[in-house]
Amino acid sequence: MKKAAISSSITIAYKTIGNFESELPLLIFLHEGMGSVELYRDFPESLCSEMKLPGVVYDRYGYGYSTGLMEDRKDDYLEKEAQYYLPLLLNTLKIQNRKLILIGHSDGASIALIYASLFPENIEFLVSIAAHVFTEEISIENVKLLEERYFRDEEFRKKISRYHFDHTESTLLAFTRTITRASFKKWNIESYLKNISAPILVIQGEKDEYGTEKQVDSIVSHSSNSKTKKLLIANCGHSPHLQMKDLTLKEIVRFYKSVS
Repeated sequence: MKKAAISSSITIAYKTIGNFESELPLLIFLHEGMGSVELYRDFPESLCSEMKLPGVVYDRYGYGYSTGLMEDRKDDYLEKEAQYYLPLLLNTLKIQNRKLILIGHSDGASIALIYASLFPENIEFLVSIAAHVFTEEISIENVKLLEERYFRDEEFRKKISRYHFDHTESTLLAFTRTITRASFKKWNIESYLKNISAPILVIQGEKDEYGTEKQVDSIVSHSSNSKTKKLLIANCGHSPHLQMKDLTLKEIVRFYKSVS
């Protein structure tokens, strides 16, 4: 794992895949709300191999091997990630002007959508896996259950501490307490979607525990690109890239060929 200092107090852990120095489009992988580089398992490497493109996968500020959170998280934390922290990382790695393909899961997909809205010029396309563009009750209820499990289940605490180390509890509570905060019910990023010019592959499991098909339909209906595609995967939950890895890889490669 490599480290990049994006400010005087924040270091981001990241991993490069393939020929990072090439001029080929670069895949940027953005993890979920309790995710990390390691929790992506081998999906980034597999996708880069299938697409024959280089990639970057990183632990966001507050996660994994990156600096732990040093302040309270506000309702606009996903917007701040797209507006501030992701651009800082891209600038630090000197890849801000590269052609980018954003691959986001859950919170990471929401960040990818916002970023592509704000900085559309060099985005080739996006893959949105289980994104949220507004708050739903199913998200709130299952995030509450996640926090309850953390305090109830010692084995579960040990398991996730292998990925977030000594800041596991602050990482989890920053996530759960934000999503379940009363004010977060008003959170909505649909206004960003109309400014995304790149095509979007919008993927969601039909049995997603954290969001309904309304999320997918909102992204598709707001998209201005005629090549945007909706993909619902049967018998699949919140993580199609892990639960239905081969199918997800196949569909992303097919989409890549269709928009190239």
